[in-house]
Amino acid sequence: QVQLVESGGGLVQAGGSLRLSCAASGIFSASIMGWYRQAPGKERELVATMTTGGSTDYADSVKGRFTISRDNAKNKVYLQLNSLKPEDTAVYYCYVRRDANVYWGQGMQVAVSA
Repeated sequence: QVQLVESGGGLVQAGGSLRLSCAASGIFSASIMGWYRQAPGKERELVATMTTGGSTDYADSVKGRFTISRDNAKNKVYLQLNSLKPEDTAVYYCYVRRDANVYWGQGMQVAVSA
């Protein structure tokens, strides 16, 4: 059974930083690991993903502020959030894909106050 355990969310002031972590169990050699987010009243959107080989994809709105990394040996993916803005407020979901299978974490709140 695949489990994704997320940590690191919380409340921060604008301009602050957070580091999100996601540990995956029950799955190996995930081709893509990353993060999505969903703000109130909006659709879930890609934040950042990284392939096993290290290729990354970022939403334009977070480029230069967020950095994704992963530890393949530990099956973990991280997201460093810097220069946070109120518009970054959302529920952040860990995302793991292996072949045609996609798995989601439960989500955790990131709230940025002005």
